[in-house]
Amino acid sequence: MSAENLLLSLEGVHTHIGAYHILHGVDLAVPKGQLTMLLGRNGAGKTTTLRTIMGLWHASQGRVRFGDKEITAQHTPQIAGLGIAYVPENMGIFSDLTVKENMLLAARGAKNAQQIDDTRLKWIFKLFPAVEKFWNHPAGKLSGGQKQMLAVSRAIVEPRELLIIDEPSKGLAPVMINNMIDAFDELKRSGVTILLVEQNINFAQRLGDTVAVMDNGRVVHSGSMAAFSEDAQLQQSLLGLAL
Repeated sequence: MSAENLLLSLEGVHTHIGAYHILHGVDLAVPKGQLTMLLGRNGAGKTTTLRTIMGLWHASQGRVRFGDKEITAQHTPQIAGLGIAYVPENMGIFSDLTVKENMLLAARGAKNAQQIDDTRLKWIFKLFPAVEKFWNHPAGKLSGGQKQMLAVSRAIVEPRELLIIDEPSKGLAPVMINNMIDAFDELKRSGVTILLVEQNINFAQRLGDTVAVMDNGRVVHSGSMAAFSEDAQLQQSLLGLAL
């Protein structure tokens, strides 16, 4: 794939956490305007890859590029300032604050809720009606699915080029998963590039354009999601399951 078609790329990335060598030369390509699924068994290095991209942990070797910029050694605020939003697995919700206050914290240009871009907020309410419904409620009172929707809403309250999300469907009821799939489809249509770590294979199959599979700190397969979905033998060998 040509470099101009890529929004994010990792080349030979190694990451150490203390004495532990977690990533062993990760090569990953995230095409512009597509939804890339990062799959793999527990402990394969998926979350470490996301955290390394965001500068929460720094690569000890290799390169991370975003567009035409190398961001390998940059710190998290600098990386976020380039137009990358990250939703961690624990969602990072401030439980004691209201939904509105959580959103306001993420809208860095706004001093109060009235200053949040109204058009964008209405778009978010359409994607995630629960955010509007519980606007003045403490975020800690929301269900797991509603918290996940709030976490994604915070990530997109300002325009982003790249959205990175760790296991958005984890613990969600099927109806919530369907809502999330519809929302990600809409986000993709709006031009946002998305990188998702996911364990729910049905979710991955329905949403993914491209797929990368990790094992033991490396990407061991990458290609189109459609081709991967049709290859039961490959799924079995890489993930120990069939779609």
